Amino acid sequence: MKTLSIDTRSLEIASATVDATERGATAMPVSHIQSQSAWHAFDFAEMYKYRDLFRYLVRREIKVRYAQSAIGVGWAILQPLFTMLVFTVIFGRLAKVGSDGAPYALFSFAGLVPWMFFSNAVTDGVNGLIGGASMMSKVYFPRIFMPLAANAARLIDFGVASLVMAGLMIWYGIIPNLGALALPFVLAMMFLTASGTTLWLSSFAIQYRDVKHAMGFIVQILMYAAPVVYPASLIPESFQRLYAINPMVGVIEGLRSGWLGTREMPWDFLFIGSLSAVLLFTTGVSYFNAKQRVFADLA
Repeated sequence: MKTLSIDTRSLEIASATVDATERGATAMPVSHIQSQSAWHAFDFAEMYKYRDLFRYLVRREIKVRYAQSAIGVGWAILQPLFTMLVFTVIFGRLAKVGSDGAPYALFSFAGLVPWMFFSNAVTDGVNGLIGGASMMSKVYFPRIFMPLAANAARLIDFGVASLVMAGLMIWYGIIPNLGALALPFVLAMMFLTASGTTLWLSSFAIQYRDVKHAMGFIVQILMYAAPVVYPASLIPESFQRLYAINPMVGVIEGLRSGWLGTREMPWDFLFIGSLSAVLLFTTGVSYFNAKQRVFADLA
């Protein structure tokens, strides 16, 4: 008897469904929930869907950084400018570090502009993800937006510092060469490098807070692993390709080549560095996506 009652109920449901269809009733929408590998890359459709949120996060980063600041965007000028003065005295005058024929002040500033972007973008991205823990626990959105928005906001500082670089070049009477045409590629490589590094470190930092406390030390060590205060020509020829695995080597030397003409455009550095930057970014995205499921619990 139990089996018969179930079958009868099933027939009633099927009959009602047929009747509703014949009357032109609209079927209820059906959502399919599918599992997804943790190691997936960008979901571009989802990124496009939340594009307004990304723009909001970038604007928020910019506003928060300069809120109640007397100097405001002037910090994007003062930070590399005063660092350049210190480096010029210590490394240019006292240590007599070479500058590939360019005035050392310009040489160091050309290295500091991309390096300041990289170091500040990575630091902001790591701190931004940790600081946004409360937001992640309340509403869903692509978590990767938080570190990438911090990186994108730092492009404002890079643009301002580049204008100062242009003013210094006019002061010294230096005209960019044809290598400057490659600068968009160099800048894309710079952004990929900063974003990839941010994704790796922020994924570690939200689980191991030691990373946040060690950020200053990490950035300082990485600076001396890139040709910020010295030219890449000081590296022995046999080690230069190994040295170029660091993407910031190609970025800094490429910008100096285009802006100052210190050397021919280092295509070998750019080729090796671009491969490293793409690998760093793609693996950073994959690892970030693999860990983001537990971000709200760990934060």
